[in-house]
Amino acid sequence: PNALQDASHKVQKMAVKALGQLMSFVSNDPEIDIFAPLLPGVLSVTYKSLQSGDEDTVSTVLDVLYDLAFSPSLTPQQLQEMVKLACECLSSDSLELGIRDSAALVIATLAEAKPKSFAKETEMLNAVLDLLFRMIEQSPESAAGALLQSNPAWKEDLGIEEGTEDDDGPTGTSMAQGTLDMLACELPKKYIFEPVMSRCIAKLQSSNPAERKAGIAGLGVVAEGCADPLKEHLAQIMPHVFQTAQDADAQVRECSCFCLGQISEHCQPEILQYASQILPIVFHLLDDTTVSVQATSCYVLEMFCERLEPDAVRPLLDSLVRKLASMLETTNKRSVQEMVVAALAATAVAAEEEFTPYMSGVADMMLKLMALEEERLLNLRGRALECMGHMAIAVGKETFRPYFTGTMQCAVQGLATDSTDLHEFAYANFANLAKVMGDEFAPALPELIPHLMKVLETNEGTMEKAEDGTGEAFAGLDDSDDEEDDDGYVLHVRTALLDAKKGAITALGEMAGNTGASFVPHLQIVIKVLGQNGVKHWHPIIKTETAEALPSLVIPMVAFAHGGEVVWTKGDVNGPNPMSKETQELATAVLMQLLILMKEDDKETVGKACEGIQSVIEMVGPHALAPLATEILGNIHELLLRKAPCQLADEGFEDAYEEDDEDHDSFMTSVCDLLGGVARVMGNQLQPILKDFMPAICEYCKSSRPSSDRSMGVGLLSELAQELDGPSIVEHWNAFFQPVILAGLADPDDNVKRNASFCAGVCAESLGDTIKEDYPKLLQAISPVFSVDSSKDSTAAAAVDNAVAGVSRMIMACPGDVPLGQVLPVLLKSLPLKSDMTENETVYKCLLGLIQLNQPDLAANSQEVKRILTEATSETSRVADEIKEKLREALQAMS
Repeated sequence: PNALQDASHKVQKMAVKALGQLMSFVSNDPEIDIFAPLLPGVLSVTYKSLQSGDEDTVSTVLDVLYDLAFSPSLTPQQLQEMVKLACECLSSDSLELGIRDSAALVIATLAEAKPKSFAKETEMLNAVLDLLFRMIEQSPESAAGALLQSNPAWKEDLGIEEGTEDDDGPTGTSMAQGTLDMLACELPKKYIFEPVMSRCIAKLQSSNPAERKAGIAGLGVVAEGCADPLKEHLAQIMPHVFQTAQDADAQVRECSCFCLGQISEHCQPEILQYASQILPIVFHLLDDTTVSVQATSCYVLEMFCERLEPDAVRPLLDSLVRKLASMLETTNKRSVQEMVVAALAATAVAAEEEFTPYMSGVADMMLKLMALEEERLLNLRGRALECMGHMAIAVGKETFRPYFTGTMQCAVQGLATDSTDLHEFAYANFANLAKVMGDEFAPALPELIPHLMKVLETNEGTMEKAEDGTGEAFAGLDDSDDEEDDDGYVLHVRTALLDAKKGAITALGEMAGNTGASFVPHLQIVIKVLGQNGVKHWHPIIKTETAEALPSLVIPMVAFAHGGEVVWTKGDVNGPNPMSKETQELATAVLMQLLILMKEDDKETVGKACEGIQSVIEMVGPHALAPLATEILGNIHELLLRKAPCQLADEGFEDAYEEDDEDHDSFMTSVCDLLGGVARVMGNQLQPILKDFMPAICEYCKSSRPSSDRSMGVGLLSELAQELDGPSIVEHWNAFFQPVILAGLADPDDNVKRNASFCAGVCAESLGDTIKEDYPKLLQAISPVFSVDSSKDSTAAAAVDNAVAGVSRMIMACPGDVPLGQVLPVLLKSLPLKSDMTENETVYKCLLGLIQLNQPDLAANSQEVKRILTEATSETSRVADEIKEKLREALQAMS
């Protein structure tokens, strides 16, 4: 402390440098906390260094601030001071870009370490956002460049030479967008969404094209982090996006494409309802005279079409395929060619079998590209290989068969090159072709599996002594990334090999899942290598992909030993085991590996592990689950209580705030689905421990939780009510089920209403006349759901559909306790169902039962019943044929 306050600025600077070196050795240890009180002195020295142009000292201080970011002792005042200094450095045009980039990293890291504290400092947050938007506005670079900046073809088309400052260095735009992206991902959405959106909308209405560029670019940048609230506001936001797509300024149009692509990627499936507006706009932008606009338009098509239904793409399919094919043949811009091929692949996936007429022509174009051998064109070759795999999925085995051998040969030949990127494309192709061709892919297994094993066993990192100084925080990585360990060594990672290894695991999973018994001879080596080099891998993307692939290893054994299906009985753990000894051993081995991954500190890995466990136990039944049930349920309970390793990291660096500051953790949906899966397999065996889970589940149903949490919690209660018998849940009706249902039916969110309506119905079904005294309350609560405007969107329509189904279940459970004279007119008015076709069986079972009984109140509404039956049996109706036949018979009987 004395040296930092010394009269000599030179001594102060040496003290800062010594402090930085000392802190670098303890940055990951609790001892870092003892340096927090030195912060005022450090900041004082920094401001003097800024004034004197001493960049070395400023750079050292930024390293110190980065190391201090996760200190538990930081006060809100110190946080503000650190952010203020970082903003001053970031905004200084006189500092080197690398130092400004370090300042951006400090802001982003503080947001990550102290998200709630950061977000609640409103004045500070607004100042940061103003700076970031101003940087995007004033920076001359493309605000959509982040999309393609790592692509050599893009750089070539723009005339940027590899290794130059323009190629490798950060820019004002990249620093601002990187920081804004981190804020959107890390800060609670209730604090970050509104200030970002208000700035975006205000700038989009400006007459200054630079401001409009910043507004639409900012919207695209936050689309990932703020996806949930963005989905809820698409109706207000999309008109602005559509308007910028027709802007007179090329950079604004380019950013509009970038934004459309980001929203299309992260706001699924809600964005699909805008297909009739988005596709014509993108189609027009494909003709844009600006190369970057053409390329980003293709990106929008790729992102948007991936989940589009054939009906939505049909009106433009012919002109779209012809336009993309023409662009591919006429353009000499490699970046555009690559994006066009990706867009064609996505269009094929969307069109499904309707792409068949175009298969021959497009395949011929792809086969030419797949023959490219020039090194700089290998990525385009890989894109063509990827396109063939997607077209195979679209048109199916029979149509694709003539192209199968040639595509496989090209993919295998790519493995002989030194291009890791081309290897990755080949693995993706193997995955898709295995999915499509099934057992016809099996002859390739003996050649491919040893290669894939070798890839998984390859070491993608090397340890080297760390050098002094820091790299650029947000600068683009080429083929390596760095992770520093506690001993001053740096792990240099070949990120391209990491991605290829991920692709190899994906391919293994698809091969196992689709080639049947032919994969059985390879199971032993595959599960061994996946355990050693996947489950125990240091990087979360490899662990996550391993968790996704592991359940597929059980499928070939089920095909070999059980004819493709293990026939098991819910909750029956005392009867004969329906699994063979080999299947039991394999299922146990896979489940044990998934249990390890379920305890990881990465949320996505944990979510995929939960999905994997659910997949295995639902495939092979309770005899596989029983030996590990205690451990699996213990892990689920810990996750519901938010005390698992992957959740404790969220709370380790700042004090707790109000509950409603929390955002929905998407991986928790997989956790809840797993508990529902356990209930499906174990049934009433779950009853003894249900009392331990109910309070934790209902915490997610509180009004203070995000709507996604509430919907998830109510949905889980519905699954439990559906899978357990009435006697197993009746003791929890008054304390948990009923209060949650009543609150859910009054919830402002339509998805919560939907799940609450379903829960009310399945509880009535399960509990019967045990709860008939509560029918008046339930019917009064569910009544307003029938008034939801079902034309608003699919979620609103599904809420009404589930209300109809819920009341139908109540009628079937206790017909004498439902005032049919009042209820039936409301119920019939909402039929046929508009969105949730899975409830057709329930609804029409109830209706047909009342018709058969010649129920008087139904007879009084006979004209309405005839209308419903007529519409439900029409050619355009989405009612299943089996149900339609019964409805036709009823209609004929009424005529």
